[in-house]
Amino acid sequence: MRIVLLGAPGSGKGTQAKLLVEKYKIPQVSTGDLLRASVAAGSDLGRKAKQAMDGGQLVSDEIVLGIIQERLSKPDAKGGFVLDGFPRNIPQAQALDATLARLGQPLQLALLVDVNREVLTKRITGRRTCPQCGAIYNIYFSPSKPQGKCAKCGGALRQRSDDNEETVRKRLAVYEEQTAPLVLYYKAQGKLRTVRGVGGINDIFKNITDIIEAQIRPLAAVMSLTATPPKPTAAAKAAALAKAAAKSAAKKSAAKPALSPAKKAPKAAVKAKKPAKPAAKAKPKAKPKTKPKPKPKKPK
Repeated sequence: MRIVLLGAPGSGKGTQAKLLVEKYKIPQVSTGDLLRASVAAGSDLGRKAKQAMDGGQLVSDEIVLGIIQERLSKPDAKGGFVLDGFPRNIPQAQALDATLARLGQPLQLALLVDVNREVLTKRITGRRTCPQCGAIYNIYFSPSKPQGKCAKCGGALRQRSDDNEETVRKRLAVYEEQTAPLVLYYKAQGKLRTVRGVGGINDIFKNITDIIEAQIRPLAAVMSLTATPPKPTAAAKAAALAKAAAKSAAKKSAAKPALSPAKKAPKAAVKAKKPAKPAAKAKPKAKPKTKPKPKPKKPK
């Protein structure tokens, strides 16, 4: 299955992507993770990406698509993938479609995790993280006890610098301007499905898997049947052999020139019409040789 996850910052699509990876054993393709990995590996694309980032510029779509193509060419992505964080706008989506078409791996589903703006704001601004063990809490939905400290290790919880209300408002404005139009783009392709991103994580995931089972699995089954036709039964094999034999006999019959009724006489009759060879003449017997009679002597 080949899926792209859509959703605003704080919609929880990253959490759902990890659950999809665990259930279906397919890789999560996150452009942020791929860029960091490429830079760390020092690949050609990674060096180009680092040069852009060091210069305070956005990494070009060409570089990002090249890194995505490298990742999707690996064996573990042959059975499918979950794209998270890309595309972010219509030109990127069009370029992605072209790249996936060349790889023979077109998208099957665009899944929108839909959450209203108020909930999104509370999810982001209320997020608190433990720097020691990495545990995440939310002062609105899942507060820690005691307040301000990690319930697992007792570390002091912190708020990310970009999780303030002003920054969140700007991020959501950018999403609505650039990324939201992707909803219409994939809807026009007939690939868009929407799931409400509110409620328990497992409940949301159940809704997502229901959509996948209803939309992707039947399509995959049909494609599999088309690619590998069923093996013929014994009766079908016998019928095919009989048909082939009849066809072969018909070809042989057509290859022989048709004979007129006059020419269809049996070989014996044809032979009888041929004139008999004349009997060889007997050679005359040789006459026996006789001695010549002596001539009479004259009288003296």
